[in-house]
Formats: sequence, C-alpha cells, structure tokens
Amino acid sequence: MMNTPTALSRRKFVGAAGLVAGRMITRPLFGQDAPSNKLNLALIGVWGRGLAHYDSISAENVVALCDVNEKRFPDALKRFPGATTYVDWRKCLDHKDLDAVVICTTDHTHAFIANWALKRDLHIYCEKPLAITVNEARTVRATWETKKGKLATQVGMQRHAHANFNRLRELVQDGAIGDLKAAYAWGNRQIRRPGYLPGEGEPPAGFNYDLWLGPAPFHPYNPGYFSGGAGANCLSWNMFWDFGAGQIGDMGSHTMDIVWNVVDAKLPTSAEAKGEAMNSDVTPVECESRFEHPANDWRGPITVSWYQGGPMPRAPKPFIDLTKIGHGAMFTGSKGFIIADFESRMILPFGDEADMTYYKPRSKDKLLPPVGHFQKQWLDACRNPSMKTACDFGYSADMIEQMLLGLVSYRVGKKIQYDPKTGTSPDTPEANAFMGKQYREGWSLDG
Repeated sequence: MMNTPTALSRRKFVGAAGLVAGRMITRPLFGQDAPSNKLNLALIGVWGRGLAHYDSISAENVVALCDVNEKRFPDALKRFPGATTYVDWRKCLDHKDLDAVVICTTDHTHAFIANWALKRDLHIYCEKPLAITVNEARTVRATWETKKGKLATQVGMQRHAHANFNRLRELVQDGAIGDLKAAYAWGNRQIRRPGYLPGEGEPPAGFNYDLWLGPAPFHPYNPGYFSGGAGANCLSWNMFWDFGAGQIGDMGSHTMDIVWNVVDAKLPTSAEAKGEAMNSDVTPVECESRFEHPANDWRGPITVSWYQGGPMPRAPKPFIDLTKIGHGAMFTGSKGFIIADFESRMILPFGDEADMTYYKPRSKDKLLPPVGHFQKQWLDACRNPSMKTACDFGYSADMIEQMLLGLVSYRVGKKIQYDPKTGTSPDTPEANAFMGKQYREGWSLDG
C-alpha cells in the first residue's frame, strides 16, 4: 500500500519536504524557533561530558535521555522535562521519530553507538575518541561513506574552533616555513595504574554495571573506576585496554587535531612506536609514535609523530624548552619551524636564506572563515547536511586510525608497514591481531 504523508516518520517527511535540487532548505519555513524546525534529539550519557551539551541542545526537542546510571535522570529531567529515559543505548536509538543523537558514553562504546546510529540515518555528535581500535575506526568510516552528504557528523574535538587552527593551516600551506617536512604533537599527562582493579563491593542501586561494561570483557565492579568528577571521570578508566585507548583517546585526540588540520593526510603507510614496558592491562604512559605519509597535491612525503607522558621531540634550538607547552605541536619546514599550542603560535626561521621574503601572507579577505560555535556548526549541518563540519567522521576516523596504529606497533614491538586499503600489515602479520579486539557475546559493532 502506498504511504500517506501521515504515515511518514517526522525525519523522512522533513527531509523530503526540504529537498530542493538535492540540497536542504536552510531558511526555516515558519521561523527559527518553530517546532517544525527543531530536531528530535537523544542525549546518550547525561552526566560527565553530557553536561557540557545541555546549553547547546536546549533549543532542540530533547526527546530521549539515556544513561546506565538511573540516579542521573532526575537532574537531567529538570532540564529536559518530558524526555523518555533509557538505560540501554540500543533501545534509545530506536526511539520513535528521532533525528539526531549526542554520544557522551564510555570510550569503548563510541564506535558501537556511532555505527548503529549511522545505520538508522541519525545525525551524530560523538565525543572523542571515535574508536579505540583500528577496525572500529574503519568500520565507522565505511558506514559514514555511504551516508556522506546526507547525515551531519562531528567528533567532540571542540578546541578545533580556536582561530589558531586556521592560522596554522594558512601559515604552513602558504609556505611560511618553506616545504613541510615533518609534524609533531605531544602531551605530558601521566596517569599510572598497575592493572585492572580487583572486585570490591557491588554496584549501587540504579547503576547498570553490565550495560556500562557493554562490549568489553567482564571485569568485576570496583568503585575506583568511577571515582572522578564530572569533568574527569574518564581518567579513572580510559587507560585500561578494554575501556579506552589511554592518552591517545584522551588529550591525544585534541592535540593531534592541531597537526591533522594542517597536513591534509589520510592514512599512513607505516607506524613505529616505542615506550615503557608493555602492560597487558594498561595502555602506556610513556610512548612515542612515528608515521610515514605519502605526498599530496601541495607537499611532499612527511612524517607525523606523537609523544606522550614525557618523551618529547627535539627542540629546534637549545634555548627553546618545549616542555613548557603541556599539549602542543611543532611543524618543521625547509626554512623554519612553527611551534604552537591550542591558542597561540610562534614562527622560528632558520638558515641564511630564511629571511621570510619568500612568504607572502594572504590578505584578510582570504583568511579561512571561523568555525564558530562547535556544537552549533553540527546542529546547523543537521538541518542542511550539505554543510561541512570541522571534524566529521571521515576526518576524525582517519586521524584516530593513525594514532591507534601507533599502539599496534607498540604492542608488537617493531615498525610495521600498513596497507590503508585493507587495514592490515603486509610485513607483520602478528600486528593484525591487534587491529581489532574480541567483544562480549551479544554485542555487535554492526547492529
């Protein structure tokens, strides 16, 4: 039987009505705040990073709230009264007439929820990291490729909105340091743990610990996994292999973003890493990774490096102390260096010919436009998916796949060659076992 307009879901109706010559209408039909222009949105993870989204999403129809800790619902419902509550994200994603989802759960569930949401044609904002294994990143990207231009996606690397990101891209690509040769990023965070915590007590009433574990192998409950405050709770669990990717999934995602926004790289052809002694429970604190990337249309081949927990790249001059920048980046060119943190930068020319006369700054009208409010950029793109977001699932999946390859190399203890087409190492077959991981029975990445 032919569908009638009343039988169409709200999302399909709005999408069909808004299509003109293959583009979504960006001008609201009935005023910016009209109910018909608001997104039906689900917030998955209402505490922790979820709190940071309350203001941004409050103008939308927040119709669903999901959290494994039922004690978080009363406060969330004060802000979003009338929303339906769920403890299982799999059920939340099937909420009737849902348009978009904001994912603020544990790192080891990000790729699962993102991939399921893509397959349900939902717009997605996902907190970083997008994945904790190479295979997870590749799976999400492959699904996203089939939805590109139809669904708006953004990974929560919100520092990307700082104007400094655009200025660095312009400086390097316009030749302020000559031909780009290498790029480096680092972070100094050190959180040490001997191993998984022993069982201690029972989960409190209303805390669905089995759902918190989700696809991860079973580990007995310990309150130590949840000892941090709203802004730091992830630091209690994300360094364990089964729950996260350590510093790479934490500040590493933010800091490598400084480099990634500049170098226009896709996937590396090799990865090499070294660090402290391997711990089968805990990701390394001290580690350095190096990746080789082929040339593109504006630069030659480059290396990209990541340093964490103490190791640092060599400073360009003895009087420059890079350790004063807790989380920073450096670009090396044929005629100089650029050193940066999230909000500032400095240029250091070198050599007799590094007089900067070769560099012509672009005029103000040619500067890259500001990103603006990071979450709002995504919300605007939900209404018009032809609009590009700064950290969509293509950009972000490539970046985290590179970083995770460093952990693969670290685990096998040697440099590996990498085939970006197959997601395997042609010269180190033992590395392929670390590209993915085993999930608990009943949990599927491709649901």
